[in-house]
This record gives sequence, structure tokens and C-alpha cells, in this order.
Amino acid sequence: MKRTRQLKRWALILLGSSSVLLVPWMVVLALTLPTKTEVHNWSLAWIGLDVLMAAGCAATAVLGLRGDARARLTASATASVAILDAWFDITTSAVGMELVEALGSAVAEAGLAAACVFLALSKGRQSEPVPR
Repeated sequence: MKRTRQLKRWALILLGSSSVLLVPWMVVLALTLPTKTEVHNWSLAWIGLDVLMAAGCAATAVLGLRGDARARLTASATASVAILDAWFDITTSAVGMELVEALGSAVAEAGLAAACVFLALSKGRQSEPVPR
């Protein structure tokens, strides 16, 4: 038990240190990245993100309906993917109708993320599957 607490503490120290070290890296990126670029495999990148989100939704639903506590993990990951998808939809959209569509999608993705966060924060392990 003591070893686990020590490992957890070191993992948390590593995460905290990483957050501090990422600040200068973000400054470097802000100063050096181009404002425009040509992207190869654009559609594959977007489809892959949506496949990941769909797989997360499916895994969370299946695990949750079976009463498996691991649904909390998949829900957490799926919430993150939904927020990332919304972020990239908005930040890569052109001004105008494309941005309006991205904002509409972001509202739906925020709802999905909220549902996933609710599930991820649910207390305890269910002893039996969710009734139908």
C-alpha cells in the first residue's frame, strides 16, 4: 500500500512538473508555428477522430449497461475526445457558415462530453447491469 502511494505521488509530481514545463514550449510554438499550412490526409484525420469518439461511446455504453466500473474510464476518455473534436472543428473552420456549423456541432459535442463526465464521476461499482 505504501509503495502504491509513493508511485501515485511521483506520478502526480511528474504531471505537475509537466504542466509547468509545457508553458515555455507553448510560447515557442506560438512564436514559431506557421499560421497556415497544407495538410495531407485531412479527411483521414477527421474521420479517425470521429471513429475514436464513436468507439468510446459504444465502449462506454456496453460496459455501463453491463455494470462494469471500467465504463467510467471510457466515459472520461470519450469526454476528452469530444472536447478535442469541438476545439479542432471551431479553430480550423473558416469564418461564415462553416464556423456556424462547427459551433452547432460543438454544442452537441459539449452535451456528449457532459454526459460522459457525469458517467465518469458516478460513484462506486454497480453490482448488477443497468435494467432495460
